[in-house]
Amino acid sequence: MDDTRYTAEQFAARTSAIMSSITGVIDGKADAVRSALVCLLAEGHLLIEDVPGVGKTMLARALAASVDASVRRIQFTPDLLPGDVTGVSVYNPVDREFDFKPGAVFAQIVLADEINRSSPKTQSALLEAMEEGQVTVDGRTHALPDPFLVVATQNPFEMEGTYALPEAQRDRFMMRISMGYPDAAAEALMLRQRDVKNPLASIVPVADANDISQMIAFARSVHVSPAVEEYAVALAHATRSDPSLHLGASPRATLQLVRAAKVWAALEERDFVIPDDLTTLLVPVFAHRLLPARGVHRAGAQPVEAALEQIMERVRVPLTARS
Repeated sequence: MDDTRYTAEQFAARTSAIMSSITGVIDGKADAVRSALVCLLAEGHLLIEDVPGVGKTMLARALAASVDASVRRIQFTPDLLPGDVTGVSVYNPVDREFDFKPGAVFAQIVLADEINRSSPKTQSALLEAMEEGQVTVDGRTHALPDPFLVVATQNPFEMEGTYALPEAQRDRFMMRISMGYPDAAAEALMLRQRDVKNPLASIVPVADANDISQMIAFARSVHVSPAVEEYAVALAHATRSDPSLHLGASPRATLQLVRAAKVWAALEERDFVIPDDLTTLLVPVFAHRLLPARGVHRAGAQPVEAALEQIMERVRVPLTARS
């Protein structure tokens, strides 16, 4: 990697170019595009959950096309095997040794399409890769490319032929977002544009792997004061003691909340994190990791999201953020 550090102006220009490239394909979904970029630059992974046909895969493919990096797509199906994901050792009769044949996970951006249509055993093939940037096959460890991002799409659990992601798998994803249906204007524009050509075909990469590494380093340098760190810890601890939640946030969730907040602050052209960054990201970073207590129901709201809203109201916000 080039030793020259990105400046704030370079960071702003490059992130703007990436978001513009993606929004040229994904109409009216600026929040989803921003979340995908946050996960990429915070070295996290993104889970996109929604009904079929709302652009989950299109967002992932547009992000991959906007970055000149190695990209692989894994279509998760009931017959997909763990070895298809991680790779397998194949016996070479000439050398009388086993040669490792890398699986589809060996890329800088991996699109795990409809991840919850495969069995939990196959889903678990991504656990080591997502946490440690490596895979171990037959006792040998193989490093994955850097940077490394998994963008997974899944359909809601109640849909036919789906398996719920295990808690350990959900905890590996930095953020979970939903696309939602487009508004009428965006849907009409889609009808006019996509009847003529595939918008993905016109995307030209606006950044490469070296740019992404530089941008990640820039985001890491964003300052987090002790008061803001304590606020992040207090939010996480509140989820663990909330009677309406059966499973609270893990320490990994706290770490990823702060990492995501650093990128969010950088995108806002600040060199320090403020409490609002944490509360803005709390639901997409925490909600998919939490489980409601049995029998908990809240009218008009999802139990987990409602619990997080109440936690944000009662946890004291620090008065200082920069010191």
